[in-house]
Amino acid sequence: QVQLVQSGGGLAQAGGSLRLSCAASESILAFNVMGWYRQAPGKQRELVAGIGLRGGKHYSDSVKGRFTVSRDNTKFYLQMNMLEPEDTAVYYCHGNYGRVSVWGQGTQVTVSS
Repeated sequence: QVQLVQSGGGLAQAGGSLRLSCAASESILAFNVMGWYRQAPGKQRELVAGIGLRGGKHYSDSVKGRFTVSRDNTKFYLQMNMLEPEDTAVYYCHGNYGRVSVWGQGTQVTVSS
């Protein structure tokens, strides 16, 4: 069974930075679409950044210019800069492994003002 395992996250002050990583039990390059989602208390899960089929990157308006998504041969990353209290949420990585949708376990990110 293909798995995504997340690391990173934690507590940061407003204006600070954190990096999330997502490792796969198979080659990360075998995932044709990957994304980072987040879910704040009482809110729906939302896509914040992703890499599409042809490698194009996309970001939600709320994180554009502050977050950067990337991947190498082994991991998928989300670099979060200029963090804001509104970024506080549980973050999830996601990938499509062929037709299989795979989610990471979730990582708490808390930004204090």
